[in-house]
Amino acid sequence: MTAAALAVAVAACGSRDSASRLTDYVDPTIGSGAHGHVFVGASVPYGMVQLGPTSITQAWDWTSGYHESDSTVIGFSHTHLSGTGVGDLFDITLMPVTGEVTYARGNHDDPESGMWSYADRSEEVAKAGYYAVPLTRYGILAEMTATNRVGFHRYTFPATDSAAIVIDLQNGGCWDNATDTEMMPMSDRMIAGHRFSTGWSDDQKVYFAAEFSEPFDEFTLHGFENRFGRVSFAPMKEGAQVTVRVGISPTSVEAAIANMRVETDGKNFDRVAAEADSIWNRELARVTVESDDTTELRKFYTAMYHVMILPATFNDYGAAPAYTILSLWDTYRTHLPLLSIIDRERSAEIVNSMIDLYEKEGHLPVWHLWGCENYCMVGNPGIIPVADAVVKRTPGVDAARAMKAMLATANDTTRGLGERRRLGYTPVEAINEALSYDMEYAIADAAIANAAKATGDTATAAEFTGRSHSWRHYFDASTGFVRGRDRAGKWREPFDPNFVDHRNNDYTEGNAWQYTWLVPHDVDGLVEKFGSREITIERLDSLFTADSSLRGNVSPDITGLIGQYVHGNEPSHHIIYLYSMLGRPDKAAELSNRVITTLYDDSRTGLSGNEDCGQMSAWLVMSALGFYQIEPAGARYWFGRPHFRQASVKVPGGTFTIVRRGDGMKPEKVTLNGRELDRNYITHDEIMAGGELVFVMEP
Repeated sequence: MTAAALAVAVAACGSRDSASRLTDYVDPTIGSGAHGHVFVGASVPYGMVQLGPTSITQAWDWTSGYHESDSTVIGFSHTHLSGTGVGDLFDITLMPVTGEVTYARGNHDDPESGMWSYADRSEEVAKAGYYAVPLTRYGILAEMTATNRVGFHRYTFPATDSAAIVIDLQNGGCWDNATDTEMMPMSDRMIAGHRFSTGWSDDQKVYFAAEFSEPFDEFTLHGFENRFGRVSFAPMKEGAQVTVRVGISPTSVEAAIANMRVETDGKNFDRVAAEADSIWNRELARVTVESDDTTELRKFYTAMYHVMILPATFNDYGAAPAYTILSLWDTYRTHLPLLSIIDRERSAEIVNSMIDLYEKEGHLPVWHLWGCENYCMVGNPGIIPVADAVVKRTPGVDAARAMKAMLATANDTTRGLGERRRLGYTPVEAINEALSYDMEYAIADAAIANAAKATGDTATAAEFTGRSHSWRHYFDASTGFVRGRDRAGKWREPFDPNFVDHRNNDYTEGNAWQYTWLVPHDVDGLVEKFGSREITIERLDSLFTADSSLRGNVSPDITGLIGQYVHGNEPSHHIIYLYSMLGRPDKAAELSNRVITTLYDDSRTGLSGNEDCGQMSAWLVMSALGFYQIEPAGARYWFGRPHFRQASVKVPGGTFTIVRRGDGMKPEKVTLNGRELDRNYITHDEIMAGGELVFVMEP
């Protein structure tokens, strides 16, 4: 299809006023190169469906199914991850074809080895809620849009007497393998069935119903265990179109059909695409910023977009809200605190969904994926956002129910917790990455202490404050770093703070340089260990000026380095703002600005590290507002530097506006509603009340 024809097809999705539509600043391909791993395709905010292309390649940089270096397409799948370090999903894949094909994934060396086609990336269109690309092998234009639970396809065919759409239930991606599949005609326009699989989610179940705009002539099964269904149509003229709407469900075919009916009955492709665009504009408008720099607007609103892709809806229409793809080790740090500001209702739904999982499974989630817990990361990260909701008195979250879930999870004895209770810390013999497990457990303990304090339970607050100091056992005064210790209390030898052994030593995806600062809940304790506030600041300075070289089996997540600060991985994300806690907000301002301007851009390689389900982008959004929540469930946001001259956030009290006066890096003063603040933070309640926060920056 020519570029002109594609432009006409895109225009058919509805005209857009470029002066008023924030979606014009969204580029879903930012972060699709290097190690960003972002999803590229069509979705609505927090949708169950992420409909987009899936490539042949099954490797680490293809965990979302898409990489800017690879234009192969095996089909368009309805579920995708975004920014993760492990791959899964890619369920219910549709591929439009002409002629005879080989029903397999295929390989790059042989175009006839599978159904795959190259995509013409020069004519690709990726927008919020809409994706289009020509498939060069077949001369077909593929377009897609989505509602929450329905993927909507539109395929424009060349003149052919062998037009077909193949439903592929065999191929997922990366670590996913189908275990049981079924599909059958429900009429001459509908195919329904299921795909069960194992992988990162070890017992995933997806049900689907696909309804075609045209009656099909024939439906035939092919390939391995009949996992490919060919839907064949009557001969087509040049430019003939077939639309397909595919409802999905985690519970049943009947629910998938119902989801499809309620969300898309009476709507054509263009209307659904226009509605998706409107939904994205409404959600993006929760934060508005002022700038004359379109590059910075693209960075910011694409970051907002990435924040809102996940977690994904995990309930059928009309059922109690539930969410999945909970990458909590990543998102407890910034993503979920950001939602507590910009979308309290959604925040409550996510937290309640996590508490529901506790009541079903006996513990709060660690990394929950499509109905299954995979325990991918260290610590008890599910505790922290639940505690945050208690401390912030998030409407709709029952504090007593939340406390019960948190205490049961913290008092478990698995994953090194039993030995930690006995010794006061987790020894290196107890579990791989013991130091990281323990330091994350300590953060969760501090979150429980803050929640207990907020509910008046002083005994529990005292107990968990004490537990949260377990990290102090790892501080080695002779080196000034945290180090692993064995059951006898001896240090792990040999020691090299620049050494990394990916997922195979005491530090998770990092080294002693980063983990020494992973005490956002106990900065006073860290100051005590270093000896004074001045020495602590000097040591913090050294993190950013140290030699960036790394030794050992280096994790690919360790990217975006400033000295030994690693912006490409989450344990570093709070560190810059420790300067504000230590009385040097000017250093926090300078460094946060440096990260925003040098480690984020609007290219396909515009992220450092994995996107991690919205966390990397959430850091940009919150930091661009000029503050950051360091403490777990602390309800305080420590100052950096506003990136825009003005930003406005919709809050329950009306509008909270952040104004930056001057372009300098040193805050001369900060005022809240005209009153100069004598502290380097603002509270959650002050933000929720609305008002104006003004940063006066010195040159």
